[in-house]
Amino acid sequence: MDSNFQSKVADFGLFKLVNRGGGGKNSSFTRVRGTRGYMAPEWISNLPITSKVDVYSYGVVVLEMVTGKSPMTTSGQGFGNKGVMELRGLVKWVREKMNGNGENELWIEEIIDPVVKGKCDLRKMGILVQVALECVKEDKDARPTMSQVIERLLPH
Repeated sequence: MDSNFQSKVADFGLFKLVNRGGGGKNSSFTRVRGTRGYMAPEWISNLPITSKVDVYSYGVVVLEMVTGKSPMTTSGQGFGNKGVMELRGLVKWVREKMNGNGENELWIEEIIDPVVKGKCDLRKMGILVQVALECVKEDKDARPTMSQVIERLLPH
């Protein structure tokens, strides 16, 4: 969003809140629409769609901006243990980096896009990543609302 709260990302939004299987002019909306890696688990599981699907997508976009990596990324820059490229999600990779370093705050330096490394406040970046990880929780009820996200990200 820009400074006037105008959306700058058009792939996500209220269109996804269309009632699946309901009557009306949108009754032909019967299959999942979205970009792999950005879609909330409830799309795949055919669960009710709420505004939390957009919270999930927002979290993925934030992680993508912070890391400079695609939501569907390969492990490292080379090959896995047995010469096979491992495909894994960005969310899983960030969580592993964070959890693998315990209380050590160096994990944030490991995930930041090299283009911005050294040009950002690591404490603020850590808060941003933690909020993004809350947004991409599997359980939609555990995700914050966008209002809660904004509140967490505003300077205090």
